[in-house]
Amino acid sequence: MDAKYEDESLKFFSLNGNLPLAKKIAQVFGSKLGKCKIKSFSDGEISINIEESVRGVDTFIIQATNRPVNDYYMELLIMIDAMKRASAKTINVVLPYYAYARQDRTANPHEPITAKLIANLIVEAGATRVLTLDLHTVQVQGFFDIPVDNLFTMPLFAQYYRAQEMVGDDYVVVSPKNSGVQRARSLAEYLDTTIAIVDQGEFEEDEGYVIGDVRNKNCILVDDILNSGQTLVKASELLKANGAKKVDACASHALLSDNAKERLEQSAIVDICVTDSCLTEESRHPENITYITSAKLLGEAVKRIHENTPMSPLFNKVDKGFL
Repeated sequence: MDAKYEDESLKFFSLNGNLPLAKKIAQVFGSKLGKCKIKSFSDGEISINIEESVRGVDTFIIQATNRPVNDYYMELLIMIDAMKRASAKTINVVLPYYAYARQDRTANPHEPITAKLIANLIVEAGATRVLTLDLHTVQVQGFFDIPVDNLFTMPLFAQYYRAQEMVGDDYVVVSPKNSGVQRARSLAEYLDTTIAIVDQGEFEEDEGYVIGDVRNKNCILVDDILNSGQTLVKASELLKANGAKKVDACASHALLSDNAKERLEQSAIVDICVTDSCLTEESRHPENITYITSAKLLGEAVKRIHENTPMSPLFNKVDKGFL
């Protein structure tokens, strides 16, 4: 797929959310990004102009919705509407990170289900398909009335750790919270390890405890969203207190909010592996972070969508040659 992809019936467009990743995905096809102009007026209104024909074309709009989340969602909705009015054949939205996915239920009285609201907006704007990476909960797919392909990052992390021979009985994959057990089990299957769980309790002051044997083991914490870093840092402290020899970590989406850099650098975590699904300033990157790209995985999914070939190999224990 690294050779030039001679197919004028497919075009990539990127908004401002994650331009470097969008370029990598296009390069997988030997293609360039389509031309469009995005500008903001003095009052904050967003204006978008597509500067080439998309009539009868399968279009793929690449937009991560990291900070500033709401601006990037507005860019996406306006771009979808522009594609629809320009007579694009299909409007495929590539969302490497789906913001608001954590608001997927009414946890307290009178709360909105914002993940559903965002899904409604994307569908009503005119999108025909969504391709995303590691939704916070897979059930969010059901909020859409169009096809949704939710790819998983565990094969990417497995390839990273297997290349370093971080496999077998000396290692334990650890979920830093009860809700992440399935994610930990998936990575453990790739690495032939056991799993453990950190129960951190409901409140920040709860001490928490470790379920499973981590004494004299090398632990790999696995999570989907790395925001403030508090969850991983507290989990790493509990693992060390329970006799863990070394602690590494991985997370699908590195939002790296304020103070995350200092918190992670001062933690017991040796290496934090994340994907490039979110774009953050280098000044917010902790020294112990390692980025791996999701471009080939997303590019392979785009190819299969465009050519109407099965997506199922991407959800199984796939041949990692294209990763």
